[in-house]
Amino acid sequence: MNELLWFVSRATGTASIVLLTAVLVLGALTAGRRSRALSQTVVVGLHRSLALGTSAFLLAHIGTAVLETYVSIDWVSAFVPFTAGYQPLWVGLGTLAFDIVLAVVATSLLRHRLSRRAWKAVHLTAFALWPLALVHGYAMGTANEPLLRLVPVACAVVGGLALTWRAVARHADQDRRQAILTQEWS
Repeated sequence: MNELLWFVSRATGTASIVLLTAVLVLGALTAGRRSRALSQTVVVGLHRSLALGTSAFLLAHIGTAVLETYVSIDWVSAFVPFTAGYQPLWVGLGTLAFDIVLAVVATSLLRHRLSRRAWKAVHLTAFALWPLALVHGYAMGTANEPLLRLVPVACAVVGGLALTWRAVARHADQDRRQAILTQEWS
């Protein structure tokens, strides 16, 4: 049973980082745009759905990591960073990422009750969450399974390209806002 939990923990962790990267890419595609086109609505819906799916895999990853007894990770270290008995730094980075996930999911579920500024401030912490999760996944990847270490590397490349595109892309609404700012008042 313990070996099964170990494999499930690794599999759900790997799936989580792939899904988290997909969520990041979709978020980067929608950020800064004001379009109400059908495709934009679909992308935002997919972003939200994948984020919830990622949370389910993440909970399974954490639950199986705590339940399997090969290494010393308890429920406290699932929420309090750097307290695990096993690899406290690398597990702690994963815990920090999970804590940010909790904040982002909670504020997203309560978005209609929060100001846009408050929601966005918390949502932007996902930019810290993603690299923390990548480093956690790479460092905790099984040494005798190089493929597991390649997954976070591939995710870093894909996510890095999406973030680079987001940083350099100009959108029509962004150009319009900039033009308004440069107009003189009469």
